[in-house]
Parts: sequence; C-alpha cells; structure tokens
Amino acid sequence: MEPLKHSADTLFILLGAIMILAMHAGFAFLELGTVRRKNQVNALVKILVDFAISTIAYFFVGYGVAYGVSFFVGADTLIQRSGFDLVKFFFLLTFAAAIPAIISGGIAERARFHPQSIATALLVGLVYPFFEGIAWNQRFGIQAGLNALFGAEFHDFAGSVVVHAFGGWAALPAVLLLGARRGRYTKEGAIAAHPPSSIPFLALGAWILTVGWFGFNVMSAQTLDKINGLVAINSLMAMVGGTLVAVMLGKNDPGFAHNGPLAGLVAVCAGSDLMHPLGALATGGLAGAIFVWMFTLTQNKWKIDDVLGVWPLHGLCGAWGGIAAGIFGAKSLGGLGGVSLLSQVAGTLLGVIIALAGSFAIYGLLKKLVGLRLDAEEEFNGADLSIHRISASPERETNW
Repeated sequence: MEPLKHSADTLFILLGAIMILAMHAGFAFLELGTVRRKNQVNALVKILVDFAISTIAYFFVGYGVAYGVSFFVGADTLIQRSGFDLVKFFFLLTFAAAIPAIISGGIAERARFHPQSIATALLVGLVYPFFEGIAWNQRFGIQAGLNALFGAEFHDFAGSVVVHAFGGWAALPAVLLLGARRGRYTKEGAIAAHPPSSIPFLALGAWILTVGWFGFNVMSAQTLDKINGLVAINSLMAMVGGTLVAVMLGKNDPGFAHNGPLAGLVAVCAGSDLMHPLGALATGGLAGAIFVWMFTLTQNKWKIDDVLGVWPLHGLCGAWGGIAAGIFGAKSLGGLGGVSLLSQVAGTLLGVIIALAGSFAIYGLLKKLVGLRLDAEEEFNGADLSIHRISASPERETNW
C-alpha cells in the first residue's frame, strides 16, 4: 500500500502544481487587459520569461535556502517515493514564481526588461525563500519563539502573507523607484486616465486565477490524507464576499468587479483551513473593501502609479488575511482554534519588513547601477521591457 500512497500523493500535488501554473496565464491576461494596447505583447512575454527565470533561480538556489534541499544527488534518490519530492519542488516553485508575476503588474508599461529579470532572479533565489523557510520550514527558530511567547506559531496555510503580501510589498519599492508613467499625473494636479485596453481579457485573467486558486488553496495540503473540503468552501465564500463588496463599493466598475474575487481569495489563503465559512465570507468581504478603497486612494490621492493595484490587492489584502486567520480562526468566532492573533500580527509584520527591505535593496541598487526605466521614446512607442513588438504596422504606431 505504501508505494500506492506515494503515487497518489505525487499525482495529487502534481495536479495542484499544474493548476497553479495555469494561474500564471491568469496573471498574464489580467495584465494584458489592463495595460494599453501598445504594451500587450510585452505583458505576455515578460510573465513567461519571469517564470522561466524563477524556475532556474529556485531550482539552483531558492529551494535550498528555504528547505535545505539540494538536487545535486543521484537519480535514484530523486525518484524515491514516486518522485514526490521533485513534484513538491514544482508545486512550491509555482508559488515562488508568483512574486515576480505580482510585481510585473505594478511596474507595467515603463520598466526595462533586463533589470527586472535580474530582480526576479534575486527575489526568487534569495529574498522570498528566506521568509518562506521561516514561515513554512521552521528556519532560524522564529516559529518556535512565537510559539513560546504567544502559544501558537504563525499560521499561513496557503500563502496570504508568504506569497501575496510578500509579493505586493515587494512591488511597492519598485513602483516608487520607477515613478509614474509619463503623462499619468500633470504638474497641475490633473490625472490622465489610462483605462483598461480590454475588459474581456481582464475578465478572462481574473477567471483563470479564480479557478486555479482552488488548486492554490486546497492542494496546499500537499498529501491526500490531509485534504479538507473546508478549505474549498472557505475559498468559495471569500471569493463571493470579495466580489459583492467590490461591486457595491466600486459602483459596478468592471475592473473592481473582477479584482474583487481575487482580493477575497488572497485574504482567505492563510486561514482557509481554520475558519468557519461565515468567517471566510467576512474576511473576503473586507478584503474587497480594502482593495477598492486603497486602490482609489493610492491612484488618485497619493499618486502612486501601481498599474494593476498589486499593493492594495496582494500587499494589503494579503496582510489582512494573515491577521484575519488569527481573528476568525479562533474558536470564539467559530474557527478551529490553535492560532494566536499576536503570532499572526508578528509573522505578518516580519514578512512585510523582509519584502520591503529586500526589494528596496535590489531595485535601489539596480536603479543606481543600470537604471530601471525605459527612456521617453521607448515608453511612448510601447517598447516596454526592450521586447520587440510583433507588429510594426504604421496604423498601430500612430494610434498610440
């Protein structure tokens, strides 16, 4: 029976990896539909290239930083337990590669390709796995310390903080160091609207992400004996809560409507295995509100040109999710217990600090050494990330 269990677990986590891999198409189409038409080709290419770079960085460096595992062993070792450990790497890689995919949406339409590729390698190879190892592999004794102080470890079942908050807060320094797109904000204080180029593509991206998220959350159990339908239902409830609140507060704006479910899903990842479905509904609903309020504030008041709103969506909603696990995971609010609000706050703050510090160091150094931003002509012509456009027809050039 043991070989059969290993085979079943390997298939289970492989299916999860494939579902999350498909989510990267969601990231691509969400960005494709949001950016201006002249930058659509570049949005598609950079998501794919970032995933490839992430794979190399995580395989050779990052996975070892987080879990102390090396692939420089014999093939007979690699295929033990039906190759479960290899597929586990694939599964966790898809999480790691979400970091540059998140950042990509914030820095769209004005970032140079090669500096961003270097940043991707450093973030996925060193900075992200440093925190991943703390949260998910007991590295450096921090979880043990939280348990001793507050009675429970920091709990993040599927990555509200480890993946989403980390990616959103890592994106913020890059957005600030790049500055706004040319013409977005005038000296007189006016704001030039850059509406989504394709609502259908934006909606397609959101739907792909939403469907894949059930692999992201449910299959974070990693083995069949730990699978729990509560995670699926809580993901569903948070998704609809985020959708309905974002639609209401966003006054039926399609951009808010399709990001609402993503906000809810970001927030529920951490506590999806602990909360009562009503707690998940509340968590998702508040996340939808956070996204609408903070996206509007950052764009219109603070004039932070975060193109897809990745800091509100992933950074803030992810941080809320880490804290919400400590609130709605408590038995007093219908949860399963075994979680500490103080540990959740401490773990969330630690993730935010590491993401900010690592990102500021990487993007600040790249800006000083090689520059981050396209020149004015490249940005105007849509030569985003130095990728040659497929079509050079005069019609497309003059339209933009």
